[in-house]
Amino acid sequence: MRRLLASICLTALALGAAACGTTTTTAGFHGAEHEVAQTIADLQSDISSSERKKICERDFAAPAVEKLGGVQACETAVKNRLSEIDNTELQVESVKISGNTATAQVKSVYGGKKQLRTVTLAKEGSRWKITAIS
Repeated sequence: MRRLLASICLTALALGAAACGTTTTTAGFHGAEHEVAQTIADLQSDISSSERKKICERDFAAPAVEKLGGVQACETAVKNRLSEIDNTELQVESVKISGNTATAQVKSVYGGKKQLRTVTLAKEGSRWKITAIS
């Protein structure tokens, strides 16, 4: 299970990285859809500034962090993966919300190849947090 979550962590970091300062736009999204897109933008920003604690506490959902072994273990996993990040671009293509869960289709460039990934999020309190990336 830790290997799977470490893979999710790596994918999240690869998906959200922007070493050259590229930002994720949330324009065009409104209401709850904007909040979901903002979570992805926050992840990208936190990766760009190497904010490991913010990634684990603000961007990732609590169950995902716990499966990694808690916040400290998550921060260590993030730290280990930050050095592997390419310079990527990130664009939220669409957002679908169903109750307290959401999915976002996110386009990125990683390793020179364009990819469309599905980011799954859950509402925790007043904030959307990332639970999985596939």
